[in-house]
Amino acid sequence: MTKALSRLNYVEIPVTDSAVSSEFFAAAFGWKLTAFGPTYAATTQGGAGDNVDFGFQADSSEATTAPLAVIHVDDLDATLARVRAAGGTVTRAAFDFPGGRRFHFREPGGNELAAWTLSDGASDPAPE
Repeated sequence: MTKALSRLNYVEIPVTDSAVSSEFFAAAFGWKLTAFGPTYAATTQGGAGDNVDFGFQADSSEATTAPLAVIHVDDLDATLARVRAAGGTVTRAAFDFPGGRRFHFREPGGNELAAWTLSDGASDPAPE
């Protein structure tokens, strides 16, 4: 794997209202957010700085209980196998979303994270 494809590049934050949170971070920090439906908004292309993007999840059935660090990988299936072999536990099976595919896991220290990869034909969100 290359360094660019095995890096933390996204943090998803559970919120009560994605529009209100988007307005706050735009006003307080100048972030540009895109609404991806009524309960989700995100910065894109490193909009929060240094190629790290943020998403705001207001759908309580989809949101994690704490901020979710998301790691960009080049091969989701191989990463899933390595996570399991290293002692991680899958907390949400792989699923598609616009532009990619990801799964959630809990590492042995108890933190929930996610790994994601691009869908076929999608461009890298932060090319080097």
